[in-house]
Amino acid sequence: MHIPDGYLSPQTAVPFLALMVPVWGIATKKVKEKLKKRQVPVLSIGAAFCFTIMMFNLPIPGGSSAHAVGAVLLAILLGPWAACLGVSVALIIQALVFGDGGILAIGANCFNMGFVMPMVGYYVYKLVKGSANEQSGLALIAAAIAGYIGLNAAALITALEFGSQYSLFQAADGMPLYFMYPIKVAVGAMMSEHLVLAGPVEALVTALGLRFVGSTYPHLLSERASFKNYGNSSEVANHV
Repeated sequence: MHIPDGYLSPQTAVPFLALMVPVWGIATKKVKEKLKKRQVPVLSIGAAFCFTIMMFNLPIPGGSSAHAVGAVLLAILLGPWAACLGVSVALIIQALVFGDGGILAIGANCFNMGFVMPMVGYYVYKLVKGSANEQSGLALIAAAIAGYIGLNAAALITALEFGSQYSLFQAADGMPLYFMYPIKVAVGAMMSEHLVLAGPVEALVTALGLRFVGSTYPHLLSERASFKNYGNSSEVANHV
């Protein structure tokens, strides 16, 4: 799902980067307000986990890749804004150090995998889980569904970004200047891989990761439950 340089026009890539600057600002503020100091190492470990799992790429025709991300698991454990920061850090390091994803495309990649995926996955998880216990069987099912939907939501947005370049940016002779396939081809290629392969892997990783944390470090889930009211900073202050 990493977008390389040269596949998005500067007119597309730069606005995504500009969009992510205030998103990162909001995420930083939310994390400072709502995460306890002892949860910060968990965020670091989560970012490292996302970094590692994203390195196992399955190439997709057209220049992108399919892979699990781990963003929804991190969102379930620490909240979607913390996941946004953790995944963004992992993506920026991958782009700058390992060349996995373009430097100019950092904003778009962070929007797709660091914002859309954890936000969609987190609220799908909350909707499916309802009032069930964080360590219940329903919570694990909800986590799997959330991981699957979150990943495919990010993949769909990526495909639309790719395909739009074909129609919007062409030379005088009609040759595409950036991405070489129309939207229907981009969506077909991206979604077939993610719906069939990467999505189930993401679902499994999210559910098994939640089960591991629940059985090994149950206090992490109990602390997460205590922050259920995500917008109430006074409640957070009482727990810090």
